Amino acid sequence: MAPRILLARHGQTAWSLSGKHTGRTDVPLLEEGRRGAKLLGERLHRPPLDGLEGVEVRTSPLSRARETCELAGFGERAERWDTLMEWDYGAYEGMTPAEIQAVRPGWLIWRDGVPDGETRADVTARADEVVSWARSADRDVLVFAHGHILRSIGARWLGLPLDFGARIRLNPTSLSVLGWAYGEPAIESWNDVGHLTP
Repeated sequence: MAPRILLARHGQTAWSLSGKHTGRTDVPLLEEGRRGAKLLGERLHRPPLDGLEGVEVRTSPLSRARETCELAGFGERAERWDTLMEWDYGAYEGMTPAEIQAVRPGWLIWRDGVPDGETRADVTARADEVVSWARSADRDVLVFAHGHILRSIGARWLGLPLDFGARIRLNPTSLSVLGWAYGEPAIESWNDVGHLTP
């Protein structure tokens, strides 16, 4: 079986709720985020996934991803991996898109990058490292991480440039699956939040 990668975005935080760019600032989950993480875990532990036995699990070391992983029931199986940290937004850390547009009209992170932070090439290299690891053995993998790095992984899994990430949004506590179709890398599901609705 060709390996797949399951992508879990962390639960809601005060900054994700307000739209602030949350790179390396270690913002905790809101209660809504903790509830969503538990619901995600319930989904991952019932059919057809059944707890993903044999799946290798890694998480960003930032607390919002790590706590989501733990509340979902994968904390003891997960290895922390700095490669899964969010984009370092540099001077734009903590700013909303509207605040950035006010000082830099027309700005788009996927095209323009950020001052004093990670370059697009840096993020591409990290996403490629995750894709290479995911494809390295005959087993699925599950990662808990952040919106922009997961969108970057999605783009690079498909063999597309980083800026494709602009077209594949991700909600907090969403589940996405990257796999294969006719031998080519494909999106099996994206931004699925069905587990959050009763």
